[in-house]
Amino acid sequence: MTRNHFQPSRRAVLGGAVAALAAAGTGTAQASSGASAGASAWPSEFPLPDGWLPEGITTGGRPYAYMGSRADGSIYRTDLRTGRGGVLHQGATGLASIGLKLDRDGLLYVAGGAGGTAKVVDARSGELLTTYQLTRNAGPFINDVVLHRDRAWFTDSRDAVLHGVPRGRAGKVRALPLTGEWVQAPAGTNSANGLAATPDGRGLIVVNAGRLYNVDIRSGHATEVALKGAADVTNGDGLVRLGRTLYVVQNRLNKITVWDLDRNATTATLRRTITDPRFDVPTTAARFGDRLYLVNARFTSPQTPETTFNAVSVSL
Repeated sequence: MTRNHFQPSRRAVLGGAVAALAAAGTGTAQASSGASAGASAWPSEFPLPDGWLPEGITTGGRPYAYMGSRADGSIYRTDLRTGRGGVLHQGATGLASIGLKLDRDGLLYVAGGAGGTAKVVDARSGELLTTYQLTRNAGPFINDVVLHRDRAWFTDSRDAVLHGVPRGRAGKVRALPLTGEWVQAPAGTNSANGLAATPDGRGLIVVNAGRLYNVDIRSGHATEVALKGAADVTNGDGLVRLGRTLYVVQNRLNKITVWDLDRNATTATLRRTITDPRFDVPTTAARFGDRLYLVNARFTSPQTPETTFNAVSVSL
């Protein structure tokens, strides 16, 4: 791993958060489908606070990345043009922010891990707007989220169910039991994790125990996606789909595999593999312009308040 050139302490970052976020808020809007000519000079890696314990990352239409903390549920926002950032949303002891997605209306949908929750945070102010208790089951792990149609869909790595939270500030949560070819893996990090909408918009692609499944969002029926070019997607974590191209982050293998989907997302053909010496157990990815940004969770390193963390980018 290429170490960060600058690693601020958590206390220093918290102290500078207000000023950093105020500066970030003055940035001009920029479409995520393409960056300016100067984007090639943007930093390709940037630091997170020591002890942050990142796992999720998301971007939107403006050049900012949002990253959650497994340590206390805080959310950090970085300006991709400069690599500087600060704490947008302050968490608390016992909370976690795992996967997260930013909606067009400025709302962040955040998976709450072992708390069994999903929360909605205002990406402008950092204010917590709503908390949904998705399950009362013992030992849940709400892991990742994707925005699709009228809902934010969440995986539970310890239960064969997806949870659909209404996009907006009101509405009822929908529980979608997974059936068909779905095989629930034993509790652990390799069970239901990242998810993405299918190209035709009719379902969701979910990674589970090294397999990809196409889930019908009306019935919950899951069909395993046939893989060509590789036997599985071991350690599959975050998913990013661009058109009919699916990027699968395989965390402990320190790689991203790139797959071509057929029109109905029933077959995926391996096109290429992305590796980088800066990868240190990357978990999830988010696209801005012609780059994928990833957080290094460093699961194989000590997870202490002094452990350094960062995010890196690779070209698409």
